[in-house]
Amino acid sequence: MRKPKKERQILLKETIEQKPFITDEALAKLFQVSIQTIRLDRMELNIPELRERIKSVAASNWNETVKALPLEEVIGEIIDLELDKRAISILDITKDHVFSRNKIARGHHLFAQANSLAVAVINDDLALTANAEIKFTRQVVEGERVIAKARVLGQDKPSRTKVEVESFVDNEMVFQGDFVMYRSNQ
Repeated sequence: MRKPKKERQILLKETIEQKPFITDEALAKLFQVSIQTIRLDRMELNIPELRERIKSVAASNWNETVKALPLEEVIGEIIDLELDKRAISILDITKDHVFSRNKIARGHHLFAQANSLAVAVINDDLALTANAEIKFTRQVVEGERVIAKARVLGQDKPSRTKVEVESFVDNEMVFQGDFVMYRSNQ
């Protein structure tokens, strides 16, 4: 049932505070209103659009910078980073990422998000993928948001670091990869 504007705006603000990465589309569905109504509500409440919220959360959550590659070369948007420990990125699947016939995401985009996150988490000027064992556990479709989480597992050899990356849509795993990363100064 649709809520009156004031009540909806209070709930909208609470929802975005709890889930800052929720899309306008998901909010529109949740509140049973149009996307335009959600956008107008956000404007009235001075709540920035999703991309700005992501940047704001990212800026407040991590102060370290990616060393192994330029930040703009990371596939997806990094929202959390602790070098040599963990990293998280978000990738919204758009029509540019999917097969036109069935709207299923091309696997190389999911791999690229995970692989670039595995590179980004390494605290070194040079990090390259030496080996990767990957598994796609379900199809991802246009409009879904993929959250990739990288976790450094430790050193394999002096110049090799193991990184596990798991990618999720909502709370369902869609990709899992074990990466062995070559690094120059270990």
